[in-house]
Amino acid sequence: MRLFAFVACLLGCVANAQVPTESPAMPTLDTVLVTGEQPGPGLWKVSRSDHVLWILGTQTPLPRKMRWRAQEVEATIAQSQEVLADASAKVDIGFFRALTLLPSIMGARKNEEGGKLRDILPADLYTRWSALKAKYIGRDNGVERLRPMFAARELYEKAIDKSGLSGRNEVWRMVEKAARKNRVPIQTPEVKIPLDDPKQAIRDFKSTTGELDVACLAATITRLETDLDAMRQRANAWAIGDLDALKNLPYPDQRVVCLAAVSSNPNLREHIDEARARIDATWLAAAEKALAENRSTFAVLPIAELVKSDGRLAALQARGYAIQAPE
Repeated sequence: MRLFAFVACLLGCVANAQVPTESPAMPTLDTVLVTGEQPGPGLWKVSRSDHVLWILGTQTPLPRKMRWRAQEVEATIAQSQEVLADASAKVDIGFFRALTLLPSIMGARKNEEGGKLRDILPADLYTRWSALKAKYIGRDNGVERLRPMFAARELYEKAIDKSGLSGRNEVWRMVEKAARKNRVPIQTPEVKIPLDDPKQAIRDFKSTTGELDVACLAATITRLETDLDAMRQRANAWAIGDLDALKNLPYPDQRVVCLAAVSSNPNLREHIDEARARIDATWLAAAEKALAENRSTFAVLPIAELVKSDGRLAALQARGYAIQAPE
């Protein structure tokens, strides 16, 4: 199930992933993360006539010791008729059917014939991997047998955790809490990706091993080597509500490279392209329905999606809705 969860995570993230950009060199002194109570960003306003969709832009990771001052959001939720989550992708194969695939799934996570990363990675990349592994993961030899893209995910999550940042979606947790407190229904659009032949999907996934798989780990290593301080700056910018900084800070995203590895197989690429289109279409349909039926709706989307020139806000604007960014 972890394999399918991983692929579903990539599918869910792809709509918000940005093309990697060049990161500046890390400064001598790391950015100090903000602590205590912080306001967070303002709300985007989408409207037609007197019906309004308020959108909170989320950011991950965020400073672990920050407390979000969410009074404005809570008040907006309280006077809304619905809360709209981001659309998510779910690979639909069925629980009991998945159990029969466990041996194949576990095999898809590991290198063929028990190979280790030392045997797969170029020497210079393995040296860089070893340095970051020692710093963030420690003496876990099991990770050495994982395919590069799975080792990349393990390294990234551990690095975020040890850098004073939190990758958990605490913002959505507080939004859910406010909605339940005020008895506002939550709408969670979901895109189900059926797999008629999951064994073939696993074989397709295994076929993606190679240079692109290694490139996923290389992109993750480069991001952790060059972008951790910028991550702290983006986390601080979200906390204090500095939208200009969030727009202007470089945003290298290793997910784009990792997704390229998965989509190198034509069958998987077809599923991914379908998921990308359906995620956008499903959320936009839910947003328009909410705007038609509710005087006020509260929604949550990643800021990366909100500031894209061809994102969902642009699509709503093209359909005749008025868009107002927070000041």
